Amino acid sequence: MKPVNVGLLGLGTVGGGTFNVLTRNATEITRRAGRGIRITHAAAREFDPSRLPGIESIQVGEDAFAVVDNPDIQIVVELIGGYEPARELVLKAIANGKHVVTANKALIAKHGNEIFAAAQDKGVMVAFEAAVAGGIPIIKAIREGLAANQILWLTGIINGTGNFILTEMRDKGRDFADVLKEAQDLGYAEADPTFDVEGIDAAHKLTILASIAFGIPLQFDKVYTEGISRITREDVGYAGEFGYRIKHLGFTRRTEQGIEMRVHPTLIPERRLIANVDGVMNAVLVNADAVGPTLYYGAGAGAEPTASAVVADIIDVTRVLTVDPKNRVPHLAFQPDSIADRPILPMEEVETAYYLRMQVSDRPGVMADVASILGAAGISIEAILQKEPAPEADRASIILLTHVVQEKRMNDAIEKIEALDCIHGAVTRIRLEHLSVKK
Repeated sequence: MKPVNVGLLGLGTVGGGTFNVLTRNATEITRRAGRGIRITHAAAREFDPSRLPGIESIQVGEDAFAVVDNPDIQIVVELIGGYEPARELVLKAIANGKHVVTANKALIAKHGNEIFAAAQDKGVMVAFEAAVAGGIPIIKAIREGLAANQILWLTGIINGTGNFILTEMRDKGRDFADVLKEAQDLGYAEADPTFDVEGIDAAHKLTILASIAFGIPLQFDKVYTEGISRITREDVGYAGEFGYRIKHLGFTRRTEQGIEMRVHPTLIPERRLIANVDGVMNAVLVNADAVGPTLYYGAGAGAEPTASAVVADIIDVTRVLTVDPKNRVPHLAFQPDSIADRPILPMEEVETAYYLRMQVSDRPGVMADVASILGAAGISIEAILQKEPAPEADRASIILLTHVVQEKRMNDAIEKIEALDCIHGAVTRIRLEHLSVKK
């Protein structure tokens, strides 16, 4: 059987890793796929040939559209990133009847509905395992391995940069800005770290996970997103005193009212396995009705971990090139005519527990005033920690953990607490999830 010809768009970190993995493991990949897979063409504006042994054996140019339009290429691998021209290139490849593999989470999260509809019409596949959590095969796990289950909820550490920062803050008592600079120096964070530290990158990935978990359209614009830039080393330390760790989580849950999709800093019990995922590593915890909780852990970025997922997708596409399109695994796990547009809950309707920290005047009756406001709102206090003021200081810190309450009620209570003359500055609020696995 003739080898499958692949066109590679991008020879950067992931593109280079994909070329190297395909080249190095060619024999094993052929055994798994049932036929050879070879990269014949690539498009890149610039690349380092010294880290790509054998690159001289393929045609490399700057025109990505020339690769997409090449009639000899059967699979186009898009590793450029961003929205454009990636979207245009992917749609052109589909229009040309080519299968597509991509690691572009932003593209899938924002334009996936359009892309998958076009692929369905043309009878081609779009594979995107590498778009979420790098080398962790979480898409396949949910879409295929857990196909017998109803997914109840899932949560994940799906951005390594944020996890590295929070780990350093906890382990070494460092400030956010200090660790962010180190992350940039190490290449974990970009010069503009907004996508990582403000949760946008994680929101792209959560959009995809929620869609395949619950059979809903991709809806990036409805993900509640909050970053970690306001987390202090004091918050990290106080959370530890309560037996919790702060992680920047993506969280999605099925409820009777609709689907929750949210990214924000979250306290989770330190005994949970996912609470002990540190540094730049990623992990996704899935709770399903039949199997219960399953945890998927590994490298969420990097040249060869991500290339591992890209090449796995290329192998999957190769295996089913001649299969009737109607009998392939659906792009978003559910058959296209079964995708249900369930409502996405606004954040104010979500129910969760909370960590509250406030600066208060060091005088009698302050705690009673705060407790009165919380009690009137129906908010129960689970634990209290009071930090005495420094000598000659007139302010103390009070830290509270609450039981589960609707966000809207907590917002109202915080507004009233901040209006008290004994409260100085804004109340720090971090959501708290126990990650109970009860069905």
